[in-house]
Amino acid sequence: MTTPRTAPRLIATDLDGTLLCSGGTVSARTAATLAAAEAAGVQVVFVTGRPPRWMQQVSAHIGGHGVAICSNGGAVVDVRRGELLESFPLDAGTALDVVAALRAKLPGTAFAFEYPAGFAREPGYAVPMWGQDEDHPVGPAEELLGTGGPVHGLFKLLAKHPDLDPDKLLSEAREAAGHLAEITRSAPIPLLEISAPGVTKASTLARWCAGRGIDRSEVVAFGDMPNDLEMLAWAGTAYAVANAHPQVLAAVPLHTVSNEQDGVAAVLERLLAP
Repeated sequence: MTTPRTAPRLIATDLDGTLLCSGGTVSARTAATLAAAEAAGVQVVFVTGRPPRWMQQVSAHIGGHGVAICSNGGAVVDVRRGELLESFPLDAGTALDVVAALRAKLPGTAFAFEYPAGFAREPGYAVPMWGQDEDHPVGPAEELLGTGGPVHGLFKLLAKHPDLDPDKLLSEAREAAGHLAEITRSAPIPLLEISAPGVTKASTLARWCAGRGIDRSEVVAFGDMPNDLEMLAWAGTAYAVANAHPQVLAAVPLHTVSNEQDGVAAVLERLLAP
């Protein structure tokens, strides 16, 4: 593991599987290191596939700016105030084109929708782990996304298959609909995350940094799954945690220890050392 010689201006880190321990918790060591980075004037930005509605769990650790990049770049949110600052939605017509393409290529796929007002799903889409008690619209994609439907400003389209290998699902989905939208994955199950064309963690992070005069060479990024690859390629310095997907480990030269071993904190402690 190699560490840059000087502290960066900004730390961009994924959450689940990277910064967070299993169960979605922030360890005491990691919390202390994030606070030390902020105290040293280094911005820490969470860049996650999580929707805004799943961010309160980490709000205490989000830093002075209070802002996170959510839904793989689809939304920029002031977590403490519960305010959507900026979004890059997937057009409803394009989303329906993606749905049609994936249904034809991958029968059995069911869809769900993350948008500013919450979450909606098709009947065949099993409710995600943190949303089991939430009241939400249920119906066919055409009704949810159509005129008069509840879904507006779609941050992210989710596509779940009952049994296909997750990497094979991603490959086949990109073949069928990659020309229509950005398609990636971050879960250990066959679940795809689909955003508007050109919208990735990297694109929204680059926009955030440009607005603050931060060059990519001044950014250190951390990640573990395919949805992190663009961000890790964009940042001046990037680390994959030891538990990362094989594709990420192969693409990113610098590695740190696993999320369970506080891999992000291990690097930041070196960066912040006097």
